[in-house]
Amino acid sequence: MSSFTDRIRAAAPPSAVAAGLIAVTVGVTSSAALVFTAAKAAGAGPTEIGSWMLALGVGLAVTCVGLSLRYRTPVVTAWSTPGAALLATTLVGVPMGRAVGAFVFSALLILVTGVTGWFARAMDRIPVPLAAALLAGVLLRFGTGLFGTMHGDFAIAFPVFALYLLARRFLPRYAVLVALAGGVLASALAGGWRLAELRISLARPVFTAPDFDWRTLVSVGVPLFVVTMASQNLPGAAVLRNSGYDVPVSPLMTWTGAVNAVLAPFGAFGLNLAAITAAICTGEEAHPDRYRRYVAAVWAGVFYLCVGVFGATVASLLTAMPQALVLSLAGVGLLATIENSLATALSDKASREAAVVTFLATASGVTLLGIGSAFWGLLAGILTTVIAHTGRRGGPRPAAPAPAPPVAGHRPAADPSTPVPADPSAPVPADPSAPVPAGPVTSAPADGHPPTTGPR
Repeated sequence: MSSFTDRIRAAAPPSAVAAGLIAVTVGVTSSAALVFTAAKAAGAGPTEIGSWMLALGVGLAVTCVGLSLRYRTPVVTAWSTPGAALLATTLVGVPMGRAVGAFVFSALLILVTGVTGWFARAMDRIPVPLAAALLAGVLLRFGTGLFGTMHGDFAIAFPVFALYLLARRFLPRYAVLVALAGGVLASALAGGWRLAELRISLARPVFTAPDFDWRTLVSVGVPLFVVTMASQNLPGAAVLRNSGYDVPVSPLMTWTGAVNAVLAPFGAFGLNLAAITAAICTGEEAHPDRYRRYVAAVWAGVFYLCVGVFGATVASLLTAMPQALVLSLAGVGLLATIENSLATALSDKASREAAVVTFLATASGVTLLGIGSAFWGLLAGILTTVIAHTGRRGGPRPAAPAPAPPVAGHRPAADPSTPVPADPSAPVPADPSAPVPAGPVTSAPADGHPPTTGPR
């Protein structure tokens, strides 16, 4: 009996289940309305909208569960929120078949980036402080939303925050779960739930044959690919890197693109790495053991499958749930991640200014050419880095130090493989057999690495 109980606890830790549930709740409530709007723009009726939700739910379940178990990493996927916003305007008057053709085309482009490794090479060139600042900027509005909600819904937001702090002190592993339970109770007592609008019904798949019209591919498919990669996959990969998970990015792109292409005829317009909801599952609140946090992503996949199966029910549930509860839970669930991201972003003095620029530009929410602030924030940070370091290597080298013991943490400018001769100004000893004092030792140590006392 005890072994069975242990297996249940290992497969369903309460903190991991709560993290997965909150991640799905935040992801769905923040953008499902955009999905409905995009589907209606393409002429979809209630049955087709249910098929869209079913295809997206199945796709997210397959990628969340499959990739998380494969890499033992909390890989959380999501539908493309900026993509849905783009489709809500560009699909007006576009037949459903041509819209599906654009979905397939965008998915194949993502698949190609994964197979070729282009996206992984681009990510490897992004400095860690800038990636952390990018993540902090993306999450900032959820952190401030926790306190902004108190202005109009204090009876809901404050109990969530207070219970989270108390649980962090006495039950840190269940802090988010306690906040969730308290928030549901507080919102129920405040009368925020509109349960009369809740309707339960199942979704069914509706197949639409893709029609590859080149004008639709250029005007819808290409922009959908660009905003998905720049506004979703880029910060999503940054979440994993910033959380210390060195999972290969190319296979993630390959599998999300492949699954997206298969499910596109049923309404899966865009699958990608999650950023905000992924941060909920990669934080310490999801599980105290970072090597077991992938369980939270697996449970997120399970809940996404439920969202897909009950696609029409989700729409009514979104209407019934208080928005203040969603914002409060997202805020407390991301506090630790925001803290760690800011600490990493500002840890390196040489990159601090560029990190601040990245953080501010990303947090501004600016959108240009249909591309979100995550891309422009990173671009601004890279531009700041390039300008700040231009010409430094060509400047004059500092003079060689006087003969003295090496200063701790000092890395000589000379080639470490070239020995430095003795200081000619040093006095010659009277005894010819006595050793001649030498200057600072700059040859490489035995392991071949230059000496350093700083963090590696």
